[in-house]
Amino acid sequence: MALCIDDLRRQCTNNAIIMTAHVIKRCRERNIDSDSIIHVIMNGEIIRQYEDDKPFPSCLLLGMLMKDKYLHVVVASDNIHLHIITAYYPNEDEWEPDFKTRKGC
Repeated sequence: MALCIDDLRRQCTNNAIIMTAHVIKRCRERNIDSDSIIHVIMNGEIIRQYEDDKPFPSCLLLGMLMKDKYLHVVVASDNIHLHIITAYYPNEDEWEPDFKTRKGC
């Protein structure tokens, strides 16, 4: 089942976000704070669906932060909670200039 950005935003405003210790550690290493992740969920767009992910379907979101900095967030949903899988700044060597398409795909 494909995820809907409106549903993700609704869950986000209900403070139903789950971040594991691993995700928190990775985000700290990458200098990504939870406000930036929330900003991407609330203002970004879904650029890829992973409907077969387990235990819940997930998707890749793209959002722009201040100073023209892009951020990718992978989020899964169980229809109650948002599970943050990872967040990272896309590498220009791996992504097309729009940061929506992986190079070579």
